[in-house]
Amino acid sequence: MAIYRTLYYTDITVGVGGRVTIPQDMREDLGIKEGESLTVRMEENPTGGRQMVVWRTKQEDEED
Repeated sequence: MAIYRTLYYTDITVGVGGRVTIPQDMREDLGIKEGESLTVRMEENPTGGRQMVVWRTKQEDEED
């Protein structure tokens, strides 16, 4: 199991319909491009605290 360290964090606002915008600088640092799919998981700790974890879905190579 990989252990990640926090590089930085930022606050975001939940918009209409629950939409969340990933800030531009974070998208650039992560290499997330328009149209890519992301996967989200909700985790819960033993005391009931919850968090979302988001990662980029593995993209299949396109063949011509």
